[in-house]
Amino acid sequence: MGHSAYHNHGILQKKPNFFCILLTNPYLCRKKIIIYKNMIDVKQTLNAAEERMQMAAMFLEEELSRVRAGRANVAILDGVRVESYGSKVPLNQVANISTPDARTIAIKPWDRKQIKDIEKAIMDSDVGITPENNGEIIRLGIPQPTEERRRDLVKQCNKICEKAKVEVRNVRGDIKEKLKKAIKDGLSEDNEKDAEAGLQKLHDKYIKKLDELMEAKNKEIMTV
Repeated sequence: MGHSAYHNHGILQKKPNFFCILLTNPYLCRKKIIIYKNMIDVKQTLNAAEERMQMAAMFLEEELSRVRAGRANVAILDGVRVESYGSKVPLNQVANISTPDARTIAIKPWDRKQIKDIEKAIMDSDVGITPENNGEIIRLGIPQPTEERRRDLVKQCNKICEKAKVEVRNVRGDIKEKLKKAIKDGLSEDNEKDAEAGLQKLHDKYIKKLDELMEAKNKEIMTV
């Protein structure tokens, strides 16, 4: 019957293609197309949620690495910027940084002439340790914190961890609300429930990760 086989009383019936042209009711067709256009991509939405939760975990890991717990950790120098040829650059761009033992950070400048600049940068930072040098290598002696100081550090870390947990919970809340609204745009309730279950699994996974990071840091702080 050719092309006319797809016509029936003014309706173009080209199945199974959803984007049919309803000649008798073009408004209805437009409404359906708009619903599909606005339909939430559940997989993409959950991936975006996980990315945000990962950022919270990365934030916690980075912040905890900066907390000096009595052991030598080069991360405490991440914020140090050294004057070099007219601009300020990260310390690790002008020197080799190592930890020869648990209580010492050693800094060997690529150019010995920069020793004074490096020492000044450390003194001007919030590292809080006075550097010493032998003309070639700068050393930072990491003081062993008192019991009281260790407990203060644990409290400080717990506050940072809580901030990260709040972010993970906020992500869950934001996405949960987005999924609820998506039902109005055509997402089935079953799919919404499945997506919400997946979201909860992501939440639990990252809360557990944050707890593990915190537990490891507490152990590091309290180990004499």
